[in-house]
Amino acid sequence: MAKTSPHQPLLLRLLHGAMVVLVPLAWLSGAVVFSNHDGRWLRLPLQVPGNWIDIHGMIGVLLWPLAALFVIYALSVGRFRLRHGSNAAALIGLVLAVGSGKFMQEDWLRNGDLDHFIYHLHVLAWLLIAAAVAWHIQGVVSRGGFALASSMFRLKTVKGSSR
Repeated sequence: MAKTSPHQPLLLRLLHGAMVVLVPLAWLSGAVVFSNHDGRWLRLPLQVPGNWIDIHGMIGVLLWPLAALFVIYALSVGRFRLRHGSNAAALIGLVLAVGSGKFMQEDWLRNGDLDHFIYHLHVLAWLLIAAAVAWHIQGVVSRGGFALASSMFRLKTVKGSSR
């Protein structure tokens, strides 16, 4: 009988791998949007041309169903992993970011209308995600070292014994 990596179940690795691609893209595109349209606390050294609000929104559209699957997984099969504060913080940040992003109006930033509660919640969620990801990586490395960290990137399954 085929068995996944001794460290991480295959479904977790697939969902996690997709998150590893989309979350940094959303975070970086959000930083460009923030810098170009708000910039009260962060201004990139140069303005990046392009329709970054739409790019960021499209990444959010891709992230939405994936986040829903990840939350379902985390609250059911993976619930014991939530005892690690970094996992719980990352999941809370993801839910807040995706949820608040769904309530955002793209014209708010284009019009310079920056005082909406949902917008502030969205920015706070992405700051939480940045801190949680750093905490999460530190926790993974301290708990399992390189073997645990690299297990998230392995797609190969391992034959298990029937003990």
